[in-house]
Amino acid sequence: MRPSAALNFQRHHSSIPDSKAPHTGATNLTEMNMKKPRSKKALYLGLPLALAISAGGGYAVWDHWFKDNPGYPVKVMQQADELQTRILSFDSHVTVPLDFGTAGNEADKDGSGQFDLVKTGRGRLSGAALTIFGWPEIWNGANAPHRPTAGFVDEARFEQETRYKIISAMVRDFPNQVAIAYTPDDFRRLHGEGKFAVFMSMLNAYPLGNDLNALDTWAARGMRMFGFSYVGNNAWADSSRPLPFFNDSRDALGGLSNIGKQAVHRLNDLGVIIDVSQMSTKALEQVAQLSRTPMVASHSAPRALVDIPRNLSDQEMQLIKNSGGVVQIVGFPTYIRPLSQTTQDKLNALRARFDLQPLQGLEMALMPGDPVITVWSEQRFGEYASQLYAIVDEEPKATLKDYGDAIDYAVKKIGIDHVGISSDFNDGGGLDGWKDVSEARNVTAELISRGYSEADIAKLWGGNFLRVWDQVQKASRPMANN
Repeated sequence: MRPSAALNFQRHHSSIPDSKAPHTGATNLTEMNMKKPRSKKALYLGLPLALAISAGGGYAVWDHWFKDNPGYPVKVMQQADELQTRILSFDSHVTVPLDFGTAGNEADKDGSGQFDLVKTGRGRLSGAALTIFGWPEIWNGANAPHRPTAGFVDEARFEQETRYKIISAMVRDFPNQVAIAYTPDDFRRLHGEGKFAVFMSMLNAYPLGNDLNALDTWAARGMRMFGFSYVGNNAWADSSRPLPFFNDSRDALGGLSNIGKQAVHRLNDLGVIIDVSQMSTKALEQVAQLSRTPMVASHSAPRALVDIPRNLSDQEMQLIKNSGGVVQIVGFPTYIRPLSQTTQDKLNALRARFDLQPLQGLEMALMPGDPVITVWSEQRFGEYASQLYAIVDEEPKATLKDYGDAIDYAVKKIGIDHVGISSDFNDGGGLDGWKDVSEARNVTAELISRGYSEADIAKLWGGNFLRVWDQVQKASRPMANN
């Protein structure tokens, strides 16, 4: 594990998941679902709320519904809370911690983490993409960090299996609260039943090696979105953040490798959404050329706000729109608001101590990415990376206003039908006012305060993503699934 989770640079009993067989049905593209509240709690928000306040229960009601209010008018919070109950709300990127479900981190307890079933209920979040993730764990073991060897692939596969088993165990142990959504109709059905819907996604091709058939295996297990890239290039695609410590070079593959290109077609056939977040520009452009289905960026932000390759340029966002896809704006502090000058000054002082040139932009401020690091010792890299992360961790959190600005920008550039919401919780995400899934309604309050209609908020919170999921599954080729 690395010393800090704040930079989205890897942090810090098997069962068959409960579900119904995949099926098809009519689609409500607006996903407003206004006729049927998700739970009976919605019935207690109107007149009963007013009566409670007038009867002297004002403090208790305020404490229950509005204690986490980051400053919005009461009327806005009431509307947000009621709307959050009615709409289908979906967070497209939440990482599953490897200790989730263990003592002190139980799925059904309100713990210290950013995700659990108690918090999803309080935040009225309908579902989320829980990410089955694997990465070279360079920070594990004594005398870390370590440069990856062949054995690191096995460890990354073990991480994938562990996360899959964690999800499966949660669904098995709490069938009245949560289930896996294998289709968009499953998601809608679970929302109506008042259950949290788990959408299984996978991030990083690294653990798959050169095994293209692993995509079939994981799709059969329930994976419905696949992201090629994380920090560092892999055998399938170049990353937007090549890591010199791995001996990476920018655009080493020229985008996608041959197996990466084959994977695009295989994923199309399997009905699995292709996630282009964290890819290099060339890799994303090649996916756009090869894929016959819409693309999704499951956790990205506009580069116009923070100019780093990890964020999407206007042109990249346009390619996603042209595919019919969605850019899910991520609530990651340093991706939606530039580092303060104070923090940049501290980083430049650190760089001087390690004989690095002053920052030229923010890319090298957020990760140890200078090419010269290729020849550094593991010890020198560890010392520099640890201090870099510690400095960036001191930066004040971005706010919901900053997040609203990012959504506004994307909507103006590519339209309301191509923008969505993601948190990146448990891997660096979290804002002032949206610290965990229990505060999802605060995002809704921010959107209401900016004048977004309820129909548009429903699109942002899940309607757009579900439309893409419908389209991707309908474009699958059943022979490939067998």
